[in-house]
Formats: sequence, C-alpha cells, structure tokens
Amino acid sequence: MPLPSSCGVLVVGSGNAGLSAAISAAQHLNSSSPTAERPSVLIIDKCPAAWAGGNTYFTAGAYRTAHDGLDALLPIVNNVAPSSSEPNSSVSDDASSSTPGLPTAAEIDLPPYSPAAFHADLMRVTQGRCDPALARILVFDSYPAVAWLARLGVRFQLSYNRQAYLVDGRYKFWGGLALKTQDGGKGLVQDLQLAARRHGVDVVHEAALQRLVKDEQTGAVVGAVVKHEGRHVVVKAGAVILAAGGFEANPRMRAQYLGPGWDLALVRGSPYNTGEVLEIAMRDAGAKQAGNWSGCHSVAWDAHAPSKGGDLKVTNEFTKSGYPLGLMVNVEGRRFVDEGVDFRNYTYARFGKAILAQPGGTAFQVWDARTSGLLRDEEYRDEIVKKIRADSLDELAAKCAEEGLERPEAFEQTVKQYNEAVYAHRKNHPHLTFDPAVKDGLATQSDALDIPKSNWALPLDKPPFLAVKVACGITFTFGGLTVDPETAAVVAESDSKPMDRLFAVGEMLGGLYYGNYPGGSGLTAGTVWGRRAGREAASRAITEFARDHL
Repeated sequence: MPLPSSCGVLVVGSGNAGLSAAISAAQHLNSSSPTAERPSVLIIDKCPAAWAGGNTYFTAGAYRTAHDGLDALLPIVNNVAPSSSEPNSSVSDDASSSTPGLPTAAEIDLPPYSPAAFHADLMRVTQGRCDPALARILVFDSYPAVAWLARLGVRFQLSYNRQAYLVDGRYKFWGGLALKTQDGGKGLVQDLQLAARRHGVDVVHEAALQRLVKDEQTGAVVGAVVKHEGRHVVVKAGAVILAAGGFEANPRMRAQYLGPGWDLALVRGSPYNTGEVLEIAMRDAGAKQAGNWSGCHSVAWDAHAPSKGGDLKVTNEFTKSGYPLGLMVNVEGRRFVDEGVDFRNYTYARFGKAILAQPGGTAFQVWDARTSGLLRDEEYRDEIVKKIRADSLDELAAKCAEEGLERPEAFEQTVKQYNEAVYAHRKNHPHLTFDPAVKDGLATQSDALDIPKSNWALPLDKPPFLAVKVACGITFTFGGLTVDPETAAVVAESDSKPMDRLFAVGEMLGGLYYGNYPGGSGLTAGTVWGRRAGREAASRAITEFARDHL
C-alpha cells in the first residue's frame, strides 16, 4: 500500500512488540468509535516484506509466564490429548489429527510457577539490577498478556521438546518455562499478522524512519519523516510507538558498546535491527538512555551459520543449547564454563559471550553415548549441523583438530580429568541419580577441577562420541530507552519526565535485563508493554483526532 500522510498511531517495527502494540491500539480505537470515522493504525518497517517480524520470526516462540500449574494452561494450549473420560475442548482438530500420540494431562508433571518464583528468577539472573517497577509489571502482567494473545488467535502449545524430559513415562517440565507458540517464531508472526489484519492495521514495508517530528511549542512528538520508494514523506501521527529492535545487527555499534571482538559475533536474527531508531529517539526527542548498553543476549550458535543475519528457513535451529548434557571446550582443549551451574534457561543467553571470549571465538560441545540421544532434534539433526563423530576420544580429538582444535592432547587430558572427578564424586554420593528435569546434584569432586560441573555430570567415556563446533550468536542487545513503567512512554533526558505521544517497547525498552535474562521472558515483555503502549497511544490519538475534527 502507499504510505499515508497521516495516521492515528504510527508503530515503527513489525515484530512481536510492534504487532502487539498495533493490535492493542486498534482494539482501543475500534471500541471507542465502533461505527464513526476514527484514527487509523499504521506499522512501518524498513525491511522487505519477506523479512517481516523482526527478531520474533527467529525465536523458538517461548513465553515465560506466572501460572497456577497445568490446569491454568490447558485452556490455551492445543497439544494435550483429551482424557478417555472427558473431551478436552482446548485440543484443536489440527493438533489432534496431525500429531498422533499426544500426552494426556494425567501424563504431565507441570508444577505452578508463581509470581514470586518468576520475580526471583528475574532478579537472580540480572543480579538484582532489573528496574523494580518493570520487574513487577512483567511478572504480574505475564499471564494476562498470554491469555490476550490466545484470544487473538495465537496458537500456544506445551513445549515438550524444549522444556520437558520424558522420565519414567511422564513429561516432567523444568526451568519455569512451559509455553511456546505453534511453529515457533514463524507461527507467532503469522498469527499476529492475521490478527492485525482483522483489526484493520495497515503495514508498509521498505519504509525507514528518518526523523521524529516534534511540535515546537509543546515538545510533543507529532509525526515522523519516513523514507519510502526513494522519497522522504512526512507522516503526521497522533502518537508514535518505537518497536524497531536493538543494535545487534550493527557491527560498529556492537564494537562500540559491547566491546572489542563483538563485531565478529554471528547475528541470529534480523539483519535489519541496526540501532538507528535508538539513535534517532535520542537525537530528535532527547530520549533518556537506560539499561545495560554493554550487555546482550548471546547463545552458543552453529559456527557454520550465516554471519550477518539469520536464515529464514532454519531460524532458531542454529542454536546449540545441549551443553548441560555434556562438556564445552575451547580450541586449546580447556573447559571454560560450568555447564551444569543452572538450567539451560538461565545460562544460555550469557554463554555465547563466554564462547566469544575464547581464543578464536569458537568452542566444541562434546557428548558420549550416554547423553547424545537426549539432544533436541531441531538443533542437532544431521540436516542442521555438521557433526564430528568418533569411536574413541583420541579419534574425536584428531577430527576436532581438523575443525580448529589446536591442542588435541590437552582436550584428551581435560576429558580424562573430568571423568576422574565425576567418578570420585559418585563414589562419595552413591545415592544420586541422573535426572535432566531437576538439578540432580550429580557433580564433579569439588576440589578436583578448576571449573566444576555442578549438575548432570555423567562420565564422558562411553563410545561413540559426538562433537559440534559452536560460536557466539547474538540475539538482542540490552541497552535501550528509559520508559514510564506503566505506559511505556519514553522519558526525556532533560527532566526525566514521560514525553507526550512517544512510546518504546520490545528491545528498545531499557532497564529490564542486565548481563542475562530468564529464557522466554523477552517475548512476554514485548507483549506486556506492547499492549500498554498501544492503549496509551490510542488514547492520545483519539484526543488529537477529536481536536483536528472540531
């Protein structure tokens, strides 16, 4: 569609946060003027339509939410089979017919995840730096946000493949994270796009924000200059919501803010999240900065993945998060993290940084026959990853040397010492058993290694052996803009007060994450403040629309 010269609410960015904001604004506008002429909602995005969805498209679609247990989630998921005695209306025809063998509720162990537990996890992994008001709203708005998405038509499922292990015939969920969207980020974007169309939201791609326009007398943001089809167009708006992501796809800004070497990180998601909208907000509106500008979400990523942006077909499957089941060693053959220090949900977003800090910025993940069968197929199947297989450790070391391992003998010594520490701990704790669904306490002897393995420490000596080469994949940056926690209105640097008619959501919202984040909370945050910003922006748009039409 052509770029209009005015709209009620202008949203910059087409990912989860932007779509949530646009739909929320449209709902509010439609309810306030169900029949009369009313302000419109417009999304612009500089990317081509094929890349719509921002980083959301490349996620696994995980949503972290507080809940009261399995019964609270059953009404919004479509992959739990009805019991033999009572049909389960939450199971869609598509899910029940296309996925045979779905578990019933009686076969699932999914404990409650209380607001207190969510809050504790959030504050623990951010080392207490998360803004308290943002933390409170994220936790207590998490379930209402997920329920709102479900009402919009977002298809939720229990995440058996990522967040549960089959133990003694039961699906045991772990790590406080149970929900994902059907078909991951691709499915989430598809569902939100359909909802946006139903609510009358317009979308224009290859339309890049160039400048914010302010009223010279009031200082309110009243529109934007947008580059589209080679022309600079002034779009008047009742309110503007910024949802354009961080600077994770900008090598210059990564090196500037995250530090040396970060320009070499592999980009997991959209190559269009290059940070200029953050700079525009600070330059044109005097927006106040917030958050951890030297921090980011980064993961163990396939070393052979594209470097400058994600693959639209493979998306999240380049993630390599099976390290708690084995070991990670650098090219010098040494371990550099405690692979079992916590559930993967609370370590994967910072272990990418640890890999980048190693010589050459790469490492090897290693397993033996005991645990290689537990690796998730979508991350480790042969079509996705280049596997290094061997029938002995010395053969594995030699093959890894062909892929960049510089000291095969040190690698073998590292594994030997690790195995000795595992057996020593087992001798002193014979009652402990391996259970990947809990922190099982299976560890290495405390004084035997410089870096222990605190849980899930099985010996690595049963052939065949498997290794995969990984690098650092950057997901999103933590630095952003200061916002009013209740409305997501951008705060001014000059007086620390919320600005009129300008909002920021998603990765652009600063102050939430520091150094790390609880897995699945990013999408939740995008929806939580997207909804809030949409409502507030619509209210401002209604006021301006009424004033213009007096």
